[in-house]
Amino acid sequence: MAEEGSEKENGGSASMDSMESRWVYEDVWESEIDDRLADGGATEEGNFPRMDSDDEDIAEQKLIRTGPHIDSFDVEVLEVPGAQRNDIEDVTMGRRLILAFQTLGVVFGDVGTSPLYTFSVMFSKAPVSGNEDILGALSLVLYTLILFPLIKYVLIVLWANDNGEGGTFALYSLICRHAKVSLLPNRLPSDTRIFSFRLKVPSPELERSLKLMERLEASLFLKKLILMLVLAATSMVIAGGVVTPAMSVISAVDGLKIGVSGIKQDHVVMISVAFLIILFSVQKYGTSKVGLVVGPALFIWFCSLGGIGIYNLLKYDTMVLRAFNPVHIYYFFKRNSTKAWYSLGGCLLCATGSEAMFADLCYFSVRSVQLTFMFLVLPCLLLGYLGQAAYLMENHADTTQAFFSSIP
Repeated sequence: MAEEGSEKENGGSASMDSMESRWVYEDVWESEIDDRLADGGATEEGNFPRMDSDDEDIAEQKLIRTGPHIDSFDVEVLEVPGAQRNDIEDVTMGRRLILAFQTLGVVFGDVGTSPLYTFSVMFSKAPVSGNEDILGALSLVLYTLILFPLIKYVLIVLWANDNGEGGTFALYSLICRHAKVSLLPNRLPSDTRIFSFRLKVPSPELERSLKLMERLEASLFLKKLILMLVLAATSMVIAGGVVTPAMSVISAVDGLKIGVSGIKQDHVVMISVAFLIILFSVQKYGTSKVGLVVGPALFIWFCSLGGIGIYNLLKYDTMVLRAFNPVHIYYFFKRNSTKAWYSLGGCLLCATGSEAMFADLCYFSVRSVQLTFMFLVLPCLLLGYLGQAAYLMENHADTTQAFFSSIP
């Protein structure tokens, strides 16, 4: 204790390791009750000895040394040796490759198959009347991919995880734990004592956060609004999970009509149903096994998508790179007016499945999802869309099967 006092006098607050013994206060009266219980010394009535009112006022406390203790706050900041971390660290190269394949197979299957149908849906609402329409639609797709999957999810939302858990309800649980916005009581007495402290915050950002928290806690309307948004977002994810498998599989099998002359639409539907039955029947083997099986296929898919895009850019028209200038979006809406807004619904298809990066975060680390998307998925998607647009610059009439027709 003398050493501890000298450290405080020197101006440094000694940081004690979480695994070391600590000094804590123990109420003398409670320790005596524990001793009597251990010795079988209860009163004749079977109750604890009574404490007089005078004793309550002058209840003594004494310092005792505790055993090794892990503080929850230390665990939260990951300062405890051996504590479980959210991000996977110090793993072998083989393990990293396996994790990357699993990430591809589980997380990026939906957004990776969107080039099959995005342009065909967009141009069914706003038919192509010139190269400027293709540049405008391509610019819409490029910036949708940059704004939603990249900036929103990869760079922002993935960091708002609940101790490694992702999804709408995990985010809601995180908010409820840091602010009293839950409509049902969900706190322990210890949580109430912890949140009763108010520290002087020098940071303007944290001051704004505290003001926002107090406003949320004081408004019943905002509490209900947050809950309704959570339920709506969860319903959208479920709806996407219902629609996406059928849309992706049918769009993929639809390419058989181009390669095989005898395949009709009825055959496409039946083959798609068979594939869906197989896909859902293997789900019982778990995410890890399914991810390992589908991961290599998705890796080949993304590499092929990028390669086909480069081929079409070199063969047809590299001028589609001008679509990175967002002014073409303005021209697209100026020329097509209402039809452009209809096609915007089809443009959103290029970002379907982006929420899986956050919803499936419990299976993977934040870093693995970020690196896989930024260095493989996003570049291949951009090249794929650029290649399709380059093909359409010379084939305006082939918008319904632009993806399959552009394959060399």
